[in-house]
Amino acid sequence: MSTTRTTLRTTGVAIRALLLFTVVLGIGYMLLITAIGQLVLPAQANGSLVKDADGAVVGSSLIGQSWTDADGAPLPQYFQSRPSAAGDGYDAAASSGSNYGPKNEDLIAAIQERQATIVDLDGVAVDDIPADAVTASGSGLDPDISVDYALLQVPRVAEERDLDESAVRDLVEQNVKQRDLGFLGEPRVNVLELNQALDALSD
Repeated sequence: MSTTRTTLRTTGVAIRALLLFTVVLGIGYMLLITAIGQLVLPAQANGSLVKDADGAVVGSSLIGQSWTDADGAPLPQYFQSRPSAAGDGYDAAASSGSNYGPKNEDLIAAIQERQATIVDLDGVAVDDIPADAVTASGSGLDPDISVDYALLQVPRVAEERDLDESAVRDLVEQNVKQRDLGFLGEPRVNVLELNQALDALSD
C-alpha cells in the first residue's frame, strides 16, 4: 500500500513538473524572447524584410534573389547577384553549396558558362571577372556581392538606364557595407538594396 502511494505521489510530481516546465520553457520562454526581439530588433526579428516605395515586401536583405526574366536571362538594367546552388536558385528551404572540388568537371563547366555570360553581358575580359561572380556561396543564399563585381556592372547598368556612369558608381559606393566589427569578412554590396536605390535614382 505504501509503495503504491509513493509511486502515485512520484508520478504526480513528475506530471506537475512536466506541465510546469512545458509552460515556463516551452511557452513562456518563447514568448519572452519573441517580445524582446520585437522590442529591441524588430526588423531582424521579422526576417529583415525589404519593402518597395509602396510598402510591398520585395525580399529579405539576408537572402539573395535572381534578377532575370521568365527565361532565366539576366535583366541588363539591374545589378546581378552571385550564383546560387540552393535548389533552383536562392531557395531558402534548400540552402546548400555545390560541394564540388576545384577540379570537378561540372564546377569547371558551370564557371566557364557563367564567365561567358558575363563577358557577353558586360563586355569585359575573363581575367577581370571576380571569383564571386562565377561561384556560389556555401549557403547558396548570399545576398551580397563584392565591390569589384558591383563596379564591373556599372557601365552596363548606366547604359541600360541612360544614366551617367559616375552617378551609378556613386550609388554603389554609397551602398558598400564595411567589414563586420571592422575586421570580419570583406566589404560588400547588398544587391537587393542596391537595385532598390537604383530604381529610386531612375524615377
